[in-house]
Amino acid sequence: MASTGYFIHRDFWQHEMGGGHPECPARLDAIEDRLLLTGVADALARREDIPLATLAQITRAHSATHLETLEALHQRLVADESAGGPTHAQVDPDTALNRRTLLAARRAAGAAIAATDAVLAGELGNAFCAVRPPGHHACREQAMGFCFLNNVAIAARHALDAHGLSRVAIVDFDVHHGNGTEDILAGDERVLMVGIFQHPFYPFSGTEQPASNMLNLPVPAYTKGMDVREMIDCIWMPRLEAFRPQMVFISAGFDAHREDEMGQLGLTENDFVWITDRVMDVARRHANGRVVSMLEGGYALDALARSVEAHVRVMAEL
Repeated sequence: MASTGYFIHRDFWQHEMGGGHPECPARLDAIEDRLLLTGVADALARREDIPLATLAQITRAHSATHLETLEALHQRLVADESAGGPTHAQVDPDTALNRRTLLAARRAAGAAIAATDAVLAGELGNAFCAVRPPGHHACREQAMGFCFLNNVAIAARHALDAHGLSRVAIVDFDVHHGNGTEDILAGDERVLMVGIFQHPFYPFSGTEQPASNMLNLPVPAYTKGMDVREMIDCIWMPRLEAFRPQMVFISAGFDAHREDEMGQLGLTENDFVWITDRVMDVARRHANGRVVSMLEGGYALDALARSVEAHVRVMAEL
């Protein structure tokens, strides 16, 4: 059996948004420590030689204007910092970049692309990308919600446009709606996106007449794992089976964990195991097991680390 890839790069630690920000480099430290402590790291094919995503790859999902806006903000920040000014530039009240952010974002998108290439080439059976910054809030024309480039949308379009696949699915179980992914891919019938998220909650989207290729399951605060499982079985699974995806991408946000104060859902590691197992079943039946999962949210460090371990164990059949 082909192995499970684990994509990680030192650039992902270089992006930070200021002291006390929940989307911090310590998230990766917690994941790395847990995978080493439990021995799971030894079972994974670690990939650190990750190229930067190219302009052509990124603009399958984002406009050139979006990239120009980010680059201009970066250049102003570098000039201001060199003159003794601030070390961060705000994109929105919750999202800031430092002088290393765009490099990290391009490397994260590059990891998504490299993982897609490796899985489609049969070098890996599937892959998990421990990336920062996350991506699923990044819209075609806008960075927001801790996100700058939409890693999963870039990877999905790469699979379709560069590799010639006809059908790919995106599964998003972050506590927040993947509004950026929906913004980019709504109406592209080659893609089926299924998502479950707390609502009403940031970014207050996902319920207003979504496109036919978007299957959104908004759930109220304090929804527990068994209720989520029932909805997934009854609503997601028939649609995924009928779609018969040739590859599956996961926006793996673990902030729906009951210990994570970013949201108010009640999931545990066992629920993430169950969800991952159901997604892997679909991939085995229709996509030769081809899955690429990308880290999104998850801010309670211990719960995040345990959840990633549980998720990756299912992918690696440990």
